[in-house]
Amino acid sequence: MITRRKFFSGAAALASASALITRIARGADLIAAASPSPQSDLGYNPVITPNGTTLPWQMVDGAKEFHLVAEQVKREFAPGMTVNCWGYNGQTPGPTIEAVEGDRVRFIVTNKLPEPTTVHWHGAILPNGMDGVSGLTQKPIQPGETAKYEFTLRQHGTLMYHPHFDEMLQMAMGMMGFFIIHPKQPPVRIDRDYAIFLMEWAIAPGTYAPNPIIMTDFNIFTFNSRVWPGTAPLLAKIGERVRVRLANLSMDNHPIHMHGHRFYVTGTDAGDVPESARFPENTTDVPVGATRDIEFVADNPGDWSFHCHKSHHTMNAMSHDIPNMTGVNQSSAAVNKLVPGSMAMGSAGMGEMMDMGLPKNTLPMMSGDGPFGSIDMGGMFTVVKVREQLDGDKDPGWYKQPEGTSVTKSQLAGVS
Repeated sequence: MITRRKFFSGAAALASASALITRIARGADLIAAASPSPQSDLGYNPVITPNGTTLPWQMVDGAKEFHLVAEQVKREFAPGMTVNCWGYNGQTPGPTIEAVEGDRVRFIVTNKLPEPTTVHWHGAILPNGMDGVSGLTQKPIQPGETAKYEFTLRQHGTLMYHPHFDEMLQMAMGMMGFFIIHPKQPPVRIDRDYAIFLMEWAIAPGTYAPNPIIMTDFNIFTFNSRVWPGTAPLLAKIGERVRVRLANLSMDNHPIHMHGHRFYVTGTDAGDVPESARFPENTTDVPVGATRDIEFVADNPGDWSFHCHKSHHTMNAMSHDIPNMTGVNQSSAAVNKLVPGSMAMGSAGMGEMMDMGLPKNTLPMMSGDGPFGSIDMGGMFTVVKVREQLDGDKDPGWYKQPEGTSVTKSQLAGVS
């Protein structure tokens, strides 16, 4: 028997499903109407690594040959802060490696570090002797030595590379990179394909070197070893299909959240997620030692926040062993008399401390300017800029909102 309650709940479900189908169809129409993606002789759309590079290769004796150099590097996390890191080819994360399923690949690795190292091809199905685990599958590459890894790619997906020698120190200092294997026949067209490495660091204010001994109390959180406002934006035109590849070799998981759009998790470091197992999300957790591919249609114009949703992970250079002074009246504190010009520690919230003085080579806890003033975020944060048109794929600046679409002070004044 169909009751009145069942009838109306069924009607509501049908209406909701109809709206969902309409949006999905609209997304499909937008994809179909988008201009074709540029295809090169490579047979795939190259991945964009914001604030990073892609490793070149050449064909040698039937294999794509890549050269990696493990070395100490200096990395600017954002203007005003440079860090002494370890990485590959002068950068951290190391350059993104791209190849195609079925390729024969050869990696010539030179060690310019002060200690031995190896390279592990995280997630790759390969011969045991190429796995890069010191003492188990190979002898470590000594300082000044060069080693070779060679194998045929038997899969596709978003993989990683990193050391398996003294990894506590070497990965904590920044030794990691993307190893992306494209499928022979991509199932869908991707217009923009981004790759972002998630990382956390312990760098005491005023210093230059990460502390690899720290296990939990990190104070700098980065996208591709960059901190907001130094992170490059992710650009997209209306209707484009966008993929963002996320990788995590830090000590924490990172729930990555995107504003203004929903997305689907379509891949991991083990391969594609079957379509039957996908579901829409706004936030996806990226566990330690894992990758996640997310895909969405850029169908909502504007400047959209893209960040880790652990609140401390959108902060910089914050000490976590200070007393909690929120709500404490510090006007009679002795330090105010002994040290003229001193600033109270967050008695009315931490936002009041954004303009406090800083030691050398240290970033504010939260910083960066937007169209409506200071953006009180830092660390793992960047902006997805969705536009009708992009000028040569350059950063188009802040989105110009149509008149009357933003909250004004007069509107806020009427809110109790």
